[in-house]
Amino acid sequence: MAGSTCRPDGLAARRPARQSVTMTQSAEPEETAAPACPICGKPQSEDYRPFCSRRCADVDLNRWLSGSYVIAGKRTDEADSMPGEGEDD
Repeated sequence: MAGSTCRPDGLAARRPARQSVTMTQSAEPEETAAPACPICGKPQSEDYRPFCSRRCADVDLNRWLSGSYVIAGKRTDEADSMPGEGEDD
């Protein structure tokens, strides 16, 4: 059988037909877009990376300081996390 192989159990298995792939190359390299600012979506600035401006950097800082951003996880008591402190001997 053309396009098939024999398996150990004696049954023929079909191989998928090969498809030809043509690759094209453009004369000019593609320009990669600058990563977007996570606050407003404008292109990043090298001076304020990953943000586009000081304003967006300050907006992000305010969100962290005000508690708008949180890291998921179980809240622990500080006394539980520091053994030896607060104990009477």
